[in-house]
Amino acid sequence: MTVSKVPGVKPPEIPALVRAQDRLTFLYAEHCVVNRADNAVTITDARGTVHVPAAALSVLMLGPGSNVSHAAISLLAESRSTCIWVGERGVRYYCHGASLAQSTRLLEAQARLVSSERSRLKVARRMYSMRFPNEETDGLTMQQLLGKEGTRIRRAYERESARTGVKWSGRSYKVSDFDDADEVNKALSAANISLYGVVHSIIVALGCSPGLGFVHARNERSFVYDIADLYKVDITIPLAFDLAAMQSADVAVSARRGIRDRMKDGKFMQRCVHDVRHLLLDPEEENIDEVEVEDITMQLWSGASGYVAAGKNYSINSGSGLGEEAEEFVSGSDEG
Repeated sequence: MTVSKVPGVKPPEIPALVRAQDRLTFLYAEHCVVNRADNAVTITDARGTVHVPAAALSVLMLGPGSNVSHAAISLLAESRSTCIWVGERGVRYYCHGASLAQSTRLLEAQARLVSSERSRLKVARRMYSMRFPNEETDGLTMQQLLGKEGTRIRRAYERESARTGVKWSGRSYKVSDFDDADEVNKALSAANISLYGVVHSIIVALGCSPGLGFVHARNERSFVYDIADLYKVDITIPLAFDLAAMQSADVAVSARRGIRDRMKDGKFMQRCVHDVRHLLLDPEEENIDEVEVEDITMQLWSGASGYVAAGKNYSINSGSGLGEEAEEFVSGSDEG
């Protein structure tokens, strides 16, 4: 079957889509029906229907009681809007959808850096230097960095407690029981999971792996936690103490709205994209836009010869010049 005979509307080209840093942050929906109307996702519940432009959305968080249609998921996939399935109040994470990236450059850089102890430590130091802008991190071991981070977080909690008058007795969080915690801890949990959703969508939109972390490890979202930790002291911790001081009726809803309000100007998205690229790329590569990388097509690795075009037969009789090792070297795509 040729492409021209495939029924339905042809998906948009990747360069025509809204870049990750220019999109809306996140939208959480539960107990509703998600469908499609033209190029918008519709969300319907007892209060009515709202239309959301799919191509401008970063991540749709679907909570319990959500029924989503095939048409809606197809639109989100075509628009490269990440869809994340989450538990009640957004506390549990289950899975996510497609990526906006068409290049594996950042993913390859991430895999290369995390595979060496020396380069992994270098990236970890760079992360901590972003958290401690006025402190020297060069030469510190991971144990020393972790100790400094623990002290920094403890002081942040104490500072916000003193500022708001909210009592702080330590971090308490149970995935299995959201309500088994005081108000400030519930606000922290809800705010953090919203932050994780946005950071997760940025990471997969850029083509990186959520699981290849540099500080966090052996978890499917290790890199998400690495990046999210860059912002908690500035965003989620002050917000949680403010909400606890206000004695909000539903602290989880207020936390999600608070995160949304702090991100709606788009500056956080730009900041997060910049920080991921800064951590993984050399300085001369940071300003190269992935969408503008020339002719990103499927290629084959040919060892010492570098990369060659896919979709060709590289047998010894093809005149490719790759040698006898390439006798059975053919593309694995349907076009080969």
